Amino acid sequence: MTERAPTGFFEGVFDRTLANLRIAWREIAESARGVLGGLPRVEFSGDDVGRLRQQMLDCLDGRGGEVSARARAAELGRTYLALDARGREQFLQVLAREFDIDRKEVDRCCAALIEAAGPEERAAAEAALRAALEPPRITLLRQFNALPEGVKFLVDCRAELLDFATRDPLLRALAEDLRRLLANWFDIGFLELKRISWESPAALLEKLMAYEAVHEIRGWTDLKNRLEADRRCFAFFHPRMPDEPLIFVEVALVSGMAGNIHALLDETAPIGDPYAADSAIFYSISNCQRGLVGISFGDFLIKRVVDALAQELPRLKTFATLSPVPGFRAWLERQRGEDLLLPSERAALQNAAGEEVDLVKLLDRPGWHQEPRLAAALREPLLRLCARYLVHERGSRRRALDPVAHFHLSNGARIERLNWLGDVSPKGLQQSAGIMVNYLYRLHDIEANHEAYRGEGRVAAAMAIRALARSG
Repeated sequence: MTERAPTGFFEGVFDRTLANLRIAWREIAESARGVLGGLPRVEFSGDDVGRLRQQMLDCLDGRGGEVSARARAAELGRTYLALDARGREQFLQVLAREFDIDRKEVDRCCAALIEAAGPEERAAAEAALRAALEPPRITLLRQFNALPEGVKFLVDCRAELLDFATRDPLLRALAEDLRRLLANWFDIGFLELKRISWESPAALLEKLMAYEAVHEIRGWTDLKNRLEADRRCFAFFHPRMPDEPLIFVEVALVSGMAGNIHALLDETAPIGDPYAADSAIFYSISNCQRGLVGISFGDFLIKRVVDALAQELPRLKTFATLSPVPGFRAWLERQRGEDLLLPSERAALQNAAGEEVDLVKLLDRPGWHQEPRLAAALREPLLRLCARYLVHERGSRRRALDPVAHFHLSNGARIERLNWLGDVSPKGLQQSAGIMVNYLYRLHDIEANHEAYRGEGRVAAAMAIRALARSG
């Protein structure tokens, strides 16, 4: 029987984190008496905007040394944390609007650069222009870097900004400023790869359960099964966020290429011998920090994990994924006006369904995958269309339309095999029509595949997949 986390379990993880952050910053703030104003407020009025502006100006003032600067930044952060969602949006609007670049100063620096006479004068004008193009809000945001959990605070702040920015161009610019700042701090050279095991701290295991985005971890028993001897879990960590995974990958060590996620995650299956396995199957990759969207770690993660596994388990010969096709059903919906079926497929489906055929309508039929005749009739057209979708359908800049396909193709994998009814969970049926894909990472082909896809938009695929995509 599967254990389930109690109601409010995951919320409690983050509530404790937030409470610890507030306590730590209150202690810092109170260490510099006389620097700060009143306590933060949850409501926001016109007077509050004036006080907030002054609080931000005080942070940029720099008076009183390092201790006072940290105290002012801590108090500003506590002000933000104490506000409700609307108040935090207003807070960020003040920061974006009133601490943007001085455009008149930029114009003046541009004119000075154009008029610069010699190398020294030109160098000075270039330096002045660079300084003018960096808005004061960047300096203010950097101050949080010196606080306990300050980097995590900024990551979470950007996550909120992404929501607010959808309706406010001013906040989109602030979100981009913060993205560039975080991209520098989260360069791959600063990240540490760690294995997560059942012996890892309970708080980290709780976060693993909360952050899993591909195949829900249904409780502690399920989690323990994913961390057994024939499984591996690796994550990237940043030194300023040592208890927060940035992205993690779950791996099954098996014989042969796995094609069914339910068999792979079966808690009653015997534990395999990892040293006898010949295949490493990457079955879940989850980004943990929404505030780091647009800062890619996944390609480096897979390469580092492949290297780590190859060193630990030299018998491993195959490195592949068992992946969903999350955009497939939506794509079928968009093609509804097109006749997608071959005459033989249409006849087989009419015979099995006993009605006029509408492919999407059939996939909306509850339990269709449990009707043997109907499932058998759907198999051929859906696998053919899925191959076409993965190999030929393109989004912007010649990218594969499916986001998971784009991720793995960008990293140098090739589409190796389609697996019929590899995931018949509600999510798997709703997004992928139950189909799963094996993307194969052949170590000597990774760079060539990556360059061909990035440069020419060419999709690496096994001959059987290409033949299937051409049929019909």
